[in-house]
Amino acid sequence: MEFSSDSVSIDMETISLGGKEYLVKTRLGTVSVVVFGDQDKPALVTYPDLALNHISCFQGLFFSPEASSLLLHNFCIYHISPPGHELGAAPIVSNDFSRSVDDLADQIVEVLNFFGLGAVMCMGVTAGAYILTLFAMKYRQRVLGLILVSPLCRAPSWTEWLLNKVMSNFLYFYGMCGMAKELLLKRYFSKEVRGSVLVPESDIVQACRRLLDERQSINVCRFLDAMNERPDLSEGLRKLYCRSLIFVGENSPFHSEALHMTSKLDRRYSALVEVQACGSMVTEEQPHAMLIPIEYFLMGYGLYRPTLSISPRSPLSPSCISPELLSPESMGLKLKPIRTRISL
Repeated sequence: MEFSSDSVSIDMETISLGGKEYLVKTRLGTVSVVVFGDQDKPALVTYPDLALNHISCFQGLFFSPEASSLLLHNFCIYHISPPGHELGAAPIVSNDFSRSVDDLADQIVEVLNFFGLGAVMCMGVTAGAYILTLFAMKYRQRVLGLILVSPLCRAPSWTEWLLNKVMSNFLYFYGMCGMAKELLLKRYFSKEVRGSVLVPESDIVQACRRLLDERQSINVCRFLDAMNERPDLSEGLRKLYCRSLIFVGENSPFHSEALHMTSKLDRRYSALVEVQACGSMVTEEQPHAMLIPIEYFLMGYGLYRPTLSISPRSPLSPSCISPELLSPESMGLKLKPIRTRISL
């Protein structure tokens, strides 16, 4: 595949856990993109939540055999990191201009142009879901569909705005300190996996805590400050005609935000999946709850899971899928550990 070089260029290539990393220069700075799979296949672009990258936000989903057979069979994956959130990132220098959420959305279209991509499928988590939704509203011809996890679409409430300011101050003055990490972990995970005095933290929380130590706190501050100034997208959502599949953990602090977003989207093109006993980061805490709804969602695009490479124990095995799942009403069924809604 030939890459366009009008506005961006490769600065460096490295190998990142089996994917190839491109540090791509855009008009608004360098963006890390880690590519997995055959670049002749359709593109699936991901964008993580605050202080995360593709390893800490998406590995639970993409590293499972069932997801690999479904997603990597159909797509080439382009994991875009927020500025300065990639592995080994240096601090963004203080005299560098601040980036707004519009700037971050505009960077995505430059990345797509560089790789020679047309319309893409998008998957984002919380802040990343907001950036990809904004991107889809600004560049409608470039988005095939949206898979959003615990998304935001409104401007921050006073409570969220104040909490973000507190977190930003901790990050700015004390770095990625214990309090900053606790606030972030509460944002991502349910109380059940975060543990307590009597119950230890789960492995995924411990792994995320270690990965947060690698983040440059000033870079996280910049993304957080941009999100704290985000505008309300609610009124424009009705005109977003690409199909949208929304996941949200019932214990997510952004649960009401996802319900609000679903109410604003065109009912003909959107569905909501509520994941029980789960926080915001469904991709890590309950990734298997995403597989059947995503498979059903992709069937609408003529994309299917290969039948030969699936494990007999997989929740995507044909014997595990009831015939009702193949009907339009299927998104209204209750599937453990998920609860789904659709307005018909």
